[in-house]
Amino acid sequence: MPAEWERHEATWLGWPHELTDWPDKFAPIPWAFAEIVRHLSKVERVYLLVENRKSESRVRAILKKSGANLSAVDFFRVPTDRGWMRDSGPICVRNEAAEVAYNHFVFNGWAKYANHKKDAVAVTKVNQKLRLRLWQPEHKGRRVVLEGGSIDVNGRGTLLTTEECLLSKVQERNPGFTKEDYAQVFREYFGVSNVLWLKKGIAGDDTHGHVDDLARFVNPSTVVTIVENDPKDANYAPLQENLALLQTMKDQDGRPLRVETLPMPAPVYFDGQRLPASYANFYIANKIVIMPTFNDSNDRAALNILSGLFPDREVVGIACRDLVLGLGTLHCMTQQQPCPG
Repeated sequence: MPAEWERHEATWLGWPHELTDWPDKFAPIPWAFAEIVRHLSKVERVYLLVENRKSESRVRAILKKSGANLSAVDFFRVPTDRGWMRDSGPICVRNEAAEVAYNHFVFNGWAKYANHKKDAVAVTKVNQKLRLRLWQPEHKGRRVVLEGGSIDVNGRGTLLTTEECLLSKVQERNPGFTKEDYAQVFREYFGVSNVLWLKKGIAGDDTHGHVDDLARFVNPSTVVTIVENDPKDANYAPLQENLALLQTMKDQDGRPLRVETLPMPAPVYFDGQRLPASYANFYIANKIVIMPTFNDSNDRAALNILSGLFPDREVVGIACRDLVLGLGTLHCMTQQQPCPG
């Protein structure tokens, strides 16, 4: 599995339409998505899933008004339930002959939501047009449930994940699976030889512990992880525990990881609900990195840190205070497709 910073052929996105994901606040969401498409369409193709012909027409008009490069957007009329492509989209791999293929894991609505049937078959429907080789990963005689947001890789054989997401009995994806079961799945389907297990995810995370709100590889030997400086905050102790673990971890060649830190924004609430606002949910695209911002004093510090970690890319802040009501931001909604070769 190539690292996210390796060159992309395209980014998968699903156009938002599920009103209940943004209760009382849906109106700005299409425009927030359009801003993301505007930036991505400058640097790579966008594979955009829309509900139908009427939806495509409406989306085209929004993207045109927003200044997106429509010549770089490929529309797929494939219905979705929610369209968080990081989790329901394909997880791409590449072989020694430089051919790209899809791993299509089972998507079961994060073991929480019943309305996931359309999302679960979206990859198969899109691939009727793209026609890439596609695997449906199995282990111990059954299909494997896995979301892209639960893993992060350095492209050299090391993978980051969390015990809370993959081993907890809460929102259990694969009942009975152990660390060794997952290690076998990751070895067979991603070419991963080294699995690093963090503990818990962040407060407000509807997925029960996705790593992409927590800690991310920024190059083969460096992980950036979020820290909370307020000892009274629910995130303080779990994030300190993860930081301490990372500082003891090694890469696939036995070398210690370089560990950098990002701050957390002040807690974001809407209607009394804490939302999973995290600067770690950035997305690495060709030539740019897009990072969620939250109208917070730490936005600038986080942008500066990421700019230092990605000296060859422009780091762009995307306003996500509305978007995060859907319980995810930039990395959750995107899925990279690496270039062949």
